Amino acid sequence: MNIRKRYLVSSAGAALAAAIATPVMAGDVVGTVLDASETIALQAAQVRIVELDRVASTERDGSFLFADVPAGEYTLEVSYVGAPSVRQAVTVPADRFVRADILVGGDNAREILVLGQSANLASALSRKRANDGISDVLTRDAIGQFPDQNVAESMRRMPGVNVLNDQGEGRFVTVRGLDPELNATSLNGVRLPAPESDVRSVALDVISSDIIESIEIKKSLTPDMDADTIGASIEIETTSAFDRRKDLLTAKIEGSYNELADHLSPKGSVDFATKLSDNFGISGGASYYKRKFETDNVEADGWDEDDGVLFPEEVNYRDYNVERERISANLNFDVRLSDTTALYLRGLYSQFEDQEYRREVSFKLEDAGEITGSGTNVEFSDDGGELALQRSIKDRLETQKIRSVVFGGETDTGAWKADYSVSWAKSSERENGSVDPANFEQTFEDSGLVAGFDFSNPRVPLYTISGAATDDFFDAAGYELDDITITALSDSVDEEYAAKFDLGREFVAGAGTFTVQAGFKGRWRDKSYNMEAEYWENDAFTLADVLGEQDYRLTDISPVPNFSGARDYFYANRDAFELNAVDTAFDSAVEDYTISEDIMAGYLLGRWDSATLRVIGGVRYEHTKNDIEGNNVLLVEEGGELPGGGEAEEDTVLVTPVTAERDYGHWLPSLTVRYEPQADLVLRAAAYRSLVRPKLSKLPPRFVVEENDEGEREGEFGNPDLLPYEAWNFDASAEYYFSGNGAISAAVFYKDIKNFIVDTVREGGEYRGIAFTEAEIPINGESAEVFGAEFSISQKLDMLPSPFDGLIAQANYTYTDATGLVPIDGDPDDLREIMLPTTSKHTANFSLGYEKGPISLRLAGTYRDKYLDELGDEAVEDRLVDNHFQLDLSAKYRVNDNIQLFYEWVNINNAKYFAYNRLGARKNLYQYEEYNWTMKFGARVNF
Repeated sequence: MNIRKRYLVSSAGAALAAAIATPVMAGDVVGTVLDASETIALQAAQVRIVELDRVASTERDGSFLFADVPAGEYTLEVSYVGAPSVRQAVTVPADRFVRADILVGGDNAREILVLGQSANLASALSRKRANDGISDVLTRDAIGQFPDQNVAESMRRMPGVNVLNDQGEGRFVTVRGLDPELNATSLNGVRLPAPESDVRSVALDVISSDIIESIEIKKSLTPDMDADTIGASIEIETTSAFDRRKDLLTAKIEGSYNELADHLSPKGSVDFATKLSDNFGISGGASYYKRKFETDNVEADGWDEDDGVLFPEEVNYRDYNVERERISANLNFDVRLSDTTALYLRGLYSQFEDQEYRREVSFKLEDAGEITGSGTNVEFSDDGGELALQRSIKDRLETQKIRSVVFGGETDTGAWKADYSVSWAKSSERENGSVDPANFEQTFEDSGLVAGFDFSNPRVPLYTISGAATDDFFDAAGYELDDITITALSDSVDEEYAAKFDLGREFVAGAGTFTVQAGFKGRWRDKSYNMEAEYWENDAFTLADVLGEQDYRLTDISPVPNFSGARDYFYANRDAFELNAVDTAFDSAVEDYTISEDIMAGYLLGRWDSATLRVIGGVRYEHTKNDIEGNNVLLVEEGGELPGGGEAEEDTVLVTPVTAERDYGHWLPSLTVRYEPQADLVLRAAAYRSLVRPKLSKLPPRFVVEENDEGEREGEFGNPDLLPYEAWNFDASAEYYFSGNGAISAAVFYKDIKNFIVDTVREGGEYRGIAFTEAEIPINGESAEVFGAEFSISQKLDMLPSPFDGLIAQANYTYTDATGLVPIDGDPDDLREIMLPTTSKHTANFSLGYEKGPISLRLAGTYRDKYLDELGDEAVEDRLVDNHFQLDLSAKYRVNDNIQLFYEWVNINNAKYFAYNRLGARKNLYQYEEYNWTMKFGARVNF
């Protein structure tokens, strides 16, 4: 952060230094490392005093400091990936400082270290090399270019990283194939809370990559880091005015076109950084993106087998039309108060609006009179039973916001170093007034209707309608409103305050330094969810009143409602609708909760640092306290028995508030070793203990249950006794850095996890004093093991003859084997081995780039293996998500130093989403979606 110069040392500090055998006649060496064009400061450059073999790494503003250097003549050697080493002589006076500002890169510094793919690669590898533990880094170049336009999709290019998509866009990040819930995300050092009500993981598509300076994925932990991760700690940094030596002002305007939506969407951003003086700077930016796209979807559920015929109880055809609007902005202030102290203030605002229109045709087949078929063809008849057809429209506007502010600083006197900050972060997700959904239904009973399904393509089953009631099936007037659900309010709020203080003392000892460091951090978090749902009925309202035109491409699903007709009709004729008070009361209470989570942490570590060896060892303690509030919600149907006796004369909803408290603590030791036996080889090893706390939405002591007139009770429990995941982690890696711009690395990892959490379905029993017939209960599994390996290679191929010397190749592969044991039907003696949820065994990424002169091209591919999404009653009913491979292309042309044109082709190969089970030893549809490609094009202007 600051240029850590020490002009004066207090007499007390000097006395203490003398007491530990620091040379009496000593001075300091301070300075900065810049690219040769003096455009940017080079973070993570390695500076070595050759004669003493002491090493330091530069901060993000390019600064470095060697304290207590004996007076004399020395040589400074600076190395940075992608550039030749540079040497500079210095003379160190006694009891004073000497300044050395060093330029790296020579005549081609602008092409290698400042602009484009080469600069991104060199910066990322330099920071990876300088880091303590096992990590990967993604950075933007000096003119603000990031490899992708969405933070989640940018991270997909990093070793061991992939993303889970939502509507075809990268959203949740997985590291080493593990569940996104096992990651923790920070922005400018602030832990980001989750906008959604039911997760801890943060959806990173909320944040535009235009305002991001760098993303660092730390796969191993040291005691000074928050311990709430098993996958990785994702650390995002926004801009600082001191990152650059020259002012920056960039504007970008672009359009994007989705093939399914056939619509051109706008996007624009501005980014700036300026120093108003040598000691004060302001930076920031803003981004706006409004995207329209479409998705074609098919879903099926309730799979069963009878006389060799496989069939589902329900098939849904869904047509999504989505408009997403993102607004991101950040503003940062940096100030150097003195030669030893720098302060910063960083703020972020990000808003994500999702307007979704979903039209659905749903076949309810569970009560069909006759089911016949052979092979992959099945027919459902209403003779002796019924077929229910539902046509619906969801008209939902959802807004997510993430806001954060952090004020902090660093004081570095050479021997003493302190870091301190206070922060606030708030995330929210809000919906009010949405139609979610309006259901129009027609039931066929003994009418001669036959619905046939062809499952020969397991992803897209096609249906046919035959029989006497065929005309009625296609008659919009025959579909009467079953109910219209109005989400009067869906309000999720997650807010956290935090404060931390770290203090370290460095001792010079021969060719190295030893640092003792301790710190404290407090985090005070409150998360709540409030749902207010209303169910309205009107038998006179039919699909014919709001008829629209379909644009679904997989098959014919007409007749369908239009987008806004149900909403308009409801509010124009509200007096004609009757409120269903029972369903309204039930759904407005079942999901409500409030939880506080207070975490107090402290640590002590020791750090030895020399030119070849770095060892960091210590222990962290984290104490967690929860206060939990929720509801037990019981729906007793007419004729059912009421609690305490008596019979319900009508459907009755009973709501009982419940509370719980708990606290627990963890001692978390760790040891990290970094060894550099030669200048181009880095070996690392780490062992540490970490934890991941349960999803807050799983903790409320609630029971959501429906009881019918036969006394059967089905529902869902919360579990306030859930223990956090606890893991011992072991990592080792080897990294070899090529003489040019490139590196090859290999790593192995092992994790022994206790108390991993899964949702289980139990048939009959009692839980928390409440009897049930069937219930879903989150529980802690017995144990789990994760082991794997990852490999990465990247290289600028400038050794090839022209014109091939502009090629840049990058590839990585990760293998993860993650299995655990869970009880079957709650029986601890009857265990089943499963893949850990959302864990892929194989992940891989590659990119082939070309950069020479004004041209920059890149073809990138990403692959993720199948994973377990949800547990079924038995293994063949588990929900699995199929593998995913996607190709993207980007092209840029620099017209001159100020103007660059760009083009992107996303999802070239129309990668799709497919979830299935393995009942009957075949793939049976749960969910299928396709999105087709999106093209983006525009211009970037630097002023």
